[in-house]
Amino acid sequence: MTARRGTLRILLAGGAAVLAVTGLSGCRTSPNVAAYVGTDQVTVSELDAAMTQRATDPAIAAYQQAHSADFTRKVLNVLVLKDVFDAASAHFGVSVDEGAVESEITRQLGNSDPSSVFAQLAQQGISRDDIDESIREQLLVQRIAAAEGKVDTSEAALRARYTQALPTLKTVQLGYINVPDQAVANAVVAQLRAKPADYPALAKKYPGQYTLAATEATTPDKVPGPLAAAVAQARPNSAFPVTVQGLPGVIVGFVGEVHYPTFAEQRSALEQAALSDSEAAGSRLVSDFQKTLHVTVNPRFGSLQNGKLVPVTDGIVKLAAAATPTPSTGGQ
Repeated sequence: MTARRGTLRILLAGGAAVLAVTGLSGCRTSPNVAAYVGTDQVTVSELDAAMTQRATDPAIAAYQQAHSADFTRKVLNVLVLKDVFDAASAHFGVSVDEGAVESEITRQLGNSDPSSVFAQLAQQGISRDDIDESIREQLLVQRIAAAEGKVDTSEAALRARYTQALPTLKTVQLGYINVPDQAVANAVVAQLRAKPADYPALAKKYPGQYTLAATEATTPDKVPGPLAAAVAQARPNSAFPVTVQGLPGVIVGFVGEVHYPTFAEQRSALEQAALSDSEAAGSRLVSDFQKTLHVTVNPRFGSLQNGKLVPVTDGIVKLAAAATPTPSTGGQ
């Protein structure tokens, strides 16, 4: 019943491309240029070098061999977005350092094994540098929103978030014991209500698959479904019987101490939640700024169709005026 803790959002989302066809734009069509971003260029030589560097990883090299054209578009998308976000960083006067990127990666990974996650991404043609860049872009979007007043991290706003979230933040010392019948369940419930400290001894008396030998600190989202409603209403050091369809006997649920984290303990998480909520506003700001760059992509490398950068034979590909840039590690 436990919720799986996070992994990098780019692994889950796959990094949506943000390119779309909008027609011709002047004469920015040099065959030696893969893309134009404002006054900057991503040359074909730079694109080739970026692909070569990534392919030093055997897993990425295998992906490139199996998906050559897709890999080229993926890497080009990374390079174009990096230039877009570099320009946005300068325009809005915000930046993200390496320490912040590493901290965010650690936060998003949660309990996941980093080497396993990075290996899985490499099999998709995504390098560790691409991961770092994607996270930098996510953080830039948040900080741009904050700099432009699109997110409220004031004391009052954070305390309001805390009050709203408090019911889901509590931790209970949860136990449950599978006893043979209702009569025994009633007796165990009465004993636990009178002497909560007797829980370990009672659990030892009725061992089994559906008995916890000792209480465990549990948040509401991790309480087993059949016990959730009763646990939500239970007072500290209380017990209750529950009959679960398909299980033998009766389950005696027990709630020991109940702990609510303080505002100070949750402040950092509350700030992060506020910043994450601001990503849509930040992305719109970057999208509007992006229009001023008149970004074009050499049609040799693709066109956006149904949200995917695909091969084309004519036309100029531009970053969409209406599309919202999504921090990503490249095309899909």
